[in-house]
Amino acid sequence: MPDIVTLTINPAVDIFVNVPRVEPTAKLRCSAPKRDPGGGGINVARVVHRLGGDVAAIYPTGGAIGQLLHRLIEREGIDSIVTPSHVETRENFTAYEEETGQQFRFVLPGSPLHRPEWEAVLDKLTSLADKPRIVVASGSVPPGVPEDIYAEMTRRARALGARMVIDTSGRSLAAALAEGVTLIKPNQNELSEFVGRQLETESDCVAACRALIKSGRTKLVALTLGEQGSLLVSEERALRAKPMRIEVVSAVGAGDSFLGGLVAALAKGEALDRAFRVAVAAASAAVMSPGTELCTADDVRDLMPRVEITEVAAAAA
Repeated sequence: MPDIVTLTINPAVDIFVNVPRVEPTAKLRCSAPKRDPGGGGINVARVVHRLGGDVAAIYPTGGAIGQLLHRLIEREGIDSIVTPSHVETRENFTAYEEETGQQFRFVLPGSPLHRPEWEAVLDKLTSLADKPRIVVASGSVPPGVPEDIYAEMTRRARALGARMVIDTSGRSLAAALAEGVTLIKPNQNELSEFVGRQLETESDCVAACRALIKSGRTKLVALTLGEQGSLLVSEERALRAKPMRIEVVSAVGAGDSFLGGLVAALAKGEALDRAFRVAVAAASAAVMSPGTELCTADDVRDLMPRVEITEVAAAAA
């Protein structure tokens, strides 16, 4: 069994097209669609695999779109552990408007899963013959699945002796944190929502991360700040990465690439600052790529020397 296993309870096939312009009522003549496997955990698995990590992905599939998703993932050389569902796997749609350079993203909620279907995903994790060292649960929760699904995933990962990594928001994040995890990757808005106040300054952000760590709910917080860069906070250290000066082509997949790069490096035993550097380079490589494409190993390698990381003075707070 691979070192890393990802869980995606709401997978998707992501469709990307170019269109001259977006306007109401008119027929919009699009380019030929590009289809990629999607959903948080699946994207993390794709990045880990591209960076040389040993990973498998657990996810439910249904219908013809589910079969396509499975084929797309297998085509990338990633081991799949698939459970069946009675509903068609969802699709997401992204259109790039050529006249303005803007992207229009249409994200579907996914169809409701029956209890035996989402429980089957959990059971696949529990019944792994060999225990993974890291479990990553990432992405949205579809209708019909309880909000504490990530908390249950955390309990089961703990029973395997695995470190748990969570990338979700709202009540799902709160429930998982109540169980205690190894790493979370919120963005600034998600963390502000969780703590119930606006986090406007670097000190605010570090203090909020430290409060979560001190309470025992997580050991690491990787906080993405959009155009302001990112933070990686542990009990002993607070690292800040400056935003890179690159041409932004598409923001799709940046967060998943960041997490995939971070997890891949940590699984290899890299030091915290080195792992952070890989994560930032992976996210930057993703935004340089068109459509729903993620980072490549070559782009990550090329960008890493340009990543600027500093120690935050408030680290001892």
